Amino acid sequence: VQLQASGGGLVQSGGSLRLSCAASGSIFSANMGWYRQAPGKERDLVASINARGVKIYAGSLKDRFTISRDNAKNTVYLQMNRLTPEDTAVYYCNSRDSYGDSWGQGTELTVSS
Repeated sequence: VQLQASGGGLVQSGGSLRLSCAASGSIFSANMGWYRQAPGKERDLVASINARGVKIYAGSLKDRFTISRDNAKNTVYLQMNRLTPEDTAVYYCNSRDSYGDSWGQGTELTVSS
């Protein structure tokens, strides 16, 4: 499956943004995730949601971020609130199922102070 992430941009500290990840095929049975990579750092998990809708968040991001999925639209979302400059990164979506592991091209988020 091919993944297309979108929704990044420039936002002020304290603002909100929603990222979308559209898949070229069905995500019904896939574990979907959002990762991010800040400049000079490794790519880290932000949040994931499995096929049953169980969600996992990294650290304290659960307080500000919400992952969701719409299987009918083959799309996964990441709602991000109360953004800080530390959230600046390239955000990647990931799909994992029995057929393998797929990554989107990334969408860049910059949070200004």
